[in-house]
Order: sequence, then C-alpha cells, then structure tokens
Amino acid sequence: MSCAGLVGIFGGVNDIFDLAHLELWLAFGVAVVVLLLIDLLVAHRHAHVVSIREAAAWSALWIGVSLLFNAGVWWLLGGQRAMEFLAAYLVEKSLSVDNLFVFVVIFRTFGVGPIYQHRVLFWGVVGAIVMRVIMITAGVALVHRFHWILYLFGAFLVYTAVKLAMTAGQEAHPEKSAAVRLARRWFRVAPGEHGEKFWARSGGRLAPTMLFVTLIAIEISDLIFAVDSIPTVFGISTDAFVIITSNIFAILGLRALYFLLAGTIYRFHYLSHGLAVVLGFIGIKMLIGELVEIPTWISLLVVAGVITIAILLSLRMKKEEGRDSGPNPPPSGEIQP
Repeated sequence: MSCAGLVGIFGGVNDIFDLAHLELWLAFGVAVVVLLLIDLLVAHRHAHVVSIREAAAWSALWIGVSLLFNAGVWWLLGGQRAMEFLAAYLVEKSLSVDNLFVFVVIFRTFGVGPIYQHRVLFWGVVGAIVMRVIMITAGVALVHRFHWILYLFGAFLVYTAVKLAMTAGQEAHPEKSAAVRLARRWFRVAPGEHGEKFWARSGGRLAPTMLFVTLIAIEISDLIFAVDSIPTVFGISTDAFVIITSNIFAILGLRALYFLLAGTIYRFHYLSHGLAVVLGFIGIKMLIGELVEIPTWISLLVVAGVITIAILLSLRMKKEEGRDSGPNPPPSGEIQP
C-alpha cells in the first residue's frame, strides 16, 4: 500500500477516535482491563451470591472511577467535553437501569440462581463492550460522512419515547423473542445441572449448557437496548471518545447495579416515564439542531432533573402505598419485576 493510502487511512481513524489525546485512551483502556481482571480473578474467582454490601462497594468503585475519568477529561479536553461525557454517562446509566428489569425476567425464566448470575453478567458485559464499540464506531463514521443521519436518529428517538411511554409498566418476555427460540433450536443443550459451566460433555460431544443460552439472551437484550441508547448519546455528542467511554463506563457498572437494586427495582414505577421524557427531549433536540442550538449544560440539567424527579416520585408512591396497605415486602429471595 502506498504512503498516501496509509496517511488516508490513519487520517480517517484519527478523525473518528481523536488519537491526539492518546493518553486518555490509554488511561481508559488500562482502567477497564485492570478492574475487569480484579473483578474476575480476585473478587469473583469462585461463584457466590453477591451481597448488597459487596454490590454497593463495586457500584461506588465504578461510579468513582467514572467521575475521576470525567475530571481527567475536564483537565485535558475542557469543560465542554467533560459536560458531554457526564450527560452521556447519566443517560446511559439511566437507560441501563431499565435494562435490569429484563435481566430479572431472563434469570427467572431460565432458572439461573443468584450464585451464577454474576458469571453470566460478567461475560455478558464483555460481549456488550465489543458490540457497542463496533456499533458506535460505525455510527460516528456515518455521522461524520452523512450528517443528515442525525435527523433519522432524532425521529427514531421521538418514536421510541412515545412507544416507551405507552408500554411503561408492561412485563417483558425476552424468552419469546425469535433469537432466543432459534438459539434453543440450533444448540443441543446439555441436559442436567452443570454449575457455572457454559459448555459440558453430553453424549460424547461438547454441548452448551442452559447457562450459555441464558448468556445469549442477555446479549440479545443488550443489543436491543443498544439500538435505542446509542442514537440517544449522539444527541449529546458526536465525539467517538465521549460516546465510547461514557457508554462502556455505564455498562461496566451494570452488574453491580443489578445486584444492588434487584430486590427493589420494582419500586421505580415512574422510571420508564422519565426515560421516555429524556429520549423525547434529546430526539427533538436533534431534529431542531440546525434551527435552535441547545447548550450541553441545559441537556445535562434536563437529563439529571427528569431522572431524579422520576425516582423521587416512584419512591413517594411506594411510601404512600406502604402507608395505605401496611408493610408488605417481597418474600425472601424473590425478585419482583
């Protein structure tokens, strides 16, 4: 390949990934790899039920690392990029909470006990990171080349917001999806219990276990949510660095957040309504971007304010229900969607 061709390729990659700030990319990569290795090889080397205390500690760690990284973005790239990162992180974090409802249903449907759920979610997150990096890279490249795609994203978000508002509170049924049904048909699942193994010997050959089918269902659910969440972040920033890092930091804290909220997530009744408002706002912002420019700090205030109000209203409703009917906590070990 000619030198001109190499320069052209490098220039295209640099336009997408902003390699001028390679130190931030390296810091991000090192932080992600180190924490994942600690999580897998030290904290969860042996399968066990994740306690609320352990989940809270990991949640605090992931949020702390994310905010520390955000401070680094502010220091090296300025306040505008830092606000974009924080707004995108809050959006992704909020949307990921909605994804937890589906995780609860998937684990209940496939009969995966609490002791093995962390293993499924860990590898589910690894797969989600790979998928999202590919999708975001392709999206940024398309937006840089065809700016009008942002209008399609905006229209899609408005449609998604209306759909989410109309279906809020309805129970999800991921086991009925065509992808999960095909996975069950393609793979000859090894019968019986196989602990934390994804593959086991059955009839003299290696076959996937039900835990592996559960992992596929988790990956499918994240792919579906990514189709909604990634266009949302493009309404906040078109910078690949901001989108990728905020997305991945939000995903990395998803497992700890699941174990922290799994027993109480049913209380967030108005969260889906709040997310619908956020999606609608960002979609409209993208559609009118050429006519009215809404500053990033306003987007940040809207996202944080709407999500906070939705959570407070949910907690207030739960408190009033408890006052009317008396305390009625879910049975021990049972998770209510």
